[in-house]
Amino acid sequence: MLWRIIPRAVMVIALAVGFIAPATAAPTLEEVQAKVNALQDQATTAAEGAQEAQVKLNSLTRTLNGIKAKAAVQGQTLSAMQKTLGAIAIEQYKAGGLGQSLELLFSSNPTLYLSSAGALDSISRGKSAQLRKYQAAQQRLQATTMTVNDKLALVTAAEKKYKAQSAMAQSKLAEAEAILSKLTKAERERLAKLAAEQENADQASSVALAKKVAGFSGRGGIALKFALAQLGDRYVFGAAGMITWDCSGLTMRAYQAAGVSLPHSAAAQARLGKAVSLKSLQPGDLLFYGRPISHVSIYLGGGKMVHAPRSGSRVKIADLGLGSKPLVGARRY
Repeated sequence: MLWRIIPRAVMVIALAVGFIAPATAAPTLEEVQAKVNALQDQATTAAEGAQEAQVKLNSLTRTLNGIKAKAAVQGQTLSAMQKTLGAIAIEQYKAGGLGQSLELLFSSNPTLYLSSAGALDSISRGKSAQLRKYQAAQQRLQATTMTVNDKLALVTAAEKKYKAQSAMAQSKLAEAEAILSKLTKAERERLAKLAAEQENADQASSVALAKKVAGFSGRGGIALKFALAQLGDRYVFGAAGMITWDCSGLTMRAYQAAGVSLPHSAAAQARLGKAVSLKSLQPGDLLFYGRPISHVSIYLGGGKMVHAPRSGSRVKIADLGLGSKPLVGARRY
């Protein structure tokens, strides 16, 4: 019987071995670098989302403060009118006592007074006009107060989005750091060397290309010259110079040098200026990437652009393509 059992045991072992998945090969340093770069790109996208939320938050806050100031002025006007109406009541009392209509007026709701057909008989035509102005002022203040509440809700939502986008950017960077932390010291050093070599090669190529281009004019030309002067500067989230940049910080400052005010957000910049087709690009035009827009660069000419790419990289000249982020439009200022 033993000779029958042994083959079966061998067969079971063979089948079991056949179904065991082979061990996953460790990723190469190039694959690790690609994964880290992808996470840094995702962090950059989230950071630009935070910049857009910040621009909206600033705008809403300014609007809210303006409406609050308007409400304060309206409140002062209403208070002055109340004092005037109080004087009317005293005058009426001295003339013959308070009538039922004036009791209604100063009890709680002036509207009840105005709705009474006989109310206007108790005061002169001029005094009733003052009362109408008071009612109108009161309605304006109520409308303004409602607007303040609405804008306050929008400000709160913008703050929430800003914090969420900022947190997402940091989480992507943390994820990239976690991948790197699993490497040995030698592997991390080798990876850092590879990244530095690539950045240095890009810098040398960018400087060489910059020396060959000339003849820029107009506001776009001034902006482009400014951007070229920043070649080699590091990318940092939310930075707008003068030695570190993010993508929209670079284009904002570049056009500021040309006398054009742009917000610190790729998406917000894409809503300004004049749209131009990709077939009619001129040096200095801004190029926008992603759906929703999450990157901006400045067109150099000859299928090249100047931009601050992502965390871990530097300002450089590059081809127009950005891999997973499509080129979706261009603007001229």
